[in-house]
Amino acid sequence: MDFKLLHTDPYSSARAGIITTDHGQIETPIFMPVGTVASVKGVHIREVKEDIQAQIILGNTYHLYLRPGLDILEQAGGLHKFNGWDRPILTDSGGFQVFSLADNRKLKEEGAIFRSHIDGSKHFFTPENVVDIQRTIGADIMMAFDECTPGTADYKYAKSSMERTHRWLKRGLERFDSTPDKYGYSQTFFPIVQGCVYPDLRRESAKFIADQGREGNAIGGLAVGEPTEKMYEMIEVVNDILPKDKPRYLMGVGTPANLLEGIERGVDMFDCVMPTRNGRNGMLFTRNGIMNMKNKKWADDFSPIDPESDCFVDLQYSKAYLRHLFVSQELLAMQIASIHNLAFYLWLVKEARKHIIAGDFHTWKPMMLERVTRRL
Repeated sequence: MDFKLLHTDPYSSARAGIITTDHGQIETPIFMPVGTVASVKGVHIREVKEDIQAQIILGNTYHLYLRPGLDILEQAGGLHKFNGWDRPILTDSGGFQVFSLADNRKLKEEGAIFRSHIDGSKHFFTPENVVDIQRTIGADIMMAFDECTPGTADYKYAKSSMERTHRWLKRGLERFDSTPDKYGYSQTFFPIVQGCVYPDLRRESAKFIADQGREGNAIGGLAVGEPTEKMYEMIEVVNDILPKDKPRYLMGVGTPANLLEGIERGVDMFDCVMPTRNGRNGMLFTRNGIMNMKNKKWADDFSPIDPESDCFVDLQYSKAYLRHLFVSQELLAMQIASIHNLAFYLWLVKEARKHIIAGDFHTWKPMMLERVTRRL
């Protein structure tokens, strides 16, 4: 994997670059749609490519390990062949999913024992076998196995958790460096910064991660219960230390406002389930604000969902029609909303990139932030 930093905003830490993988290029800043179980929920691959214009998608190691399982993925030739996506794929390590299974997992120095949310079967993730699992999935970009601490963790627990994440990282790196790429293309490995909401821990972790000299780095353990302003503070602390010539991936974040604030602070890559999850519940993010499509106010609004968009669903369907589908509980409602939201997220980061390159990001960003956070 190669990263070229092309432009930096003179008034902030916002940057524009290009990541090159064997499955294609990624223009940063970028948002990655989440393909939890080998699909972006409710959306065809053709729509992900052509309507949403995604350049990279994310797969969830925990979910793919459980279903369809590694045997099927290996027989298929990896996730790219299995789901038909021929562009880059990033996989998480399962650390967040294991963290979210608090009642069904046990952390040990060796790794994490957990029970499947599907059938209750017992499983064991270690820093080593999580590397093996991601190699078999076939990710272009893989994540280190980490412990994701809640945003409300006390200092003692956060420090202990961070130190465990660092020890696990060393083991994961050793496994990654001693095993070959799979399926005939190169794979890369990102460490993850932890440290909860404590600046000194975040600095220590960022320094440790930077010292590993990997091709990219991730920031984890944010948007997990801490105040939003604290999240922004931690991003600044970490990005002051992480190398500027490597891409920075903020994991599991977030709202359109979070993306704009993260980009301003030097983040290059984002992912989140919010566009599809909120879309399935009738919430649409647009360049002029947030719409609840179940509201009666849209019942006789026959204007396009978003006349400023060039996405197929935004011009094909009216607000009144989409509201009707939601009220009628038609599956098409969730599909339209998911495509719209993902297309909007990809449009937003593309616009941010355009303004970083043009040199006017510092005037565009506050104007866009005000627009996208309005309630319509």
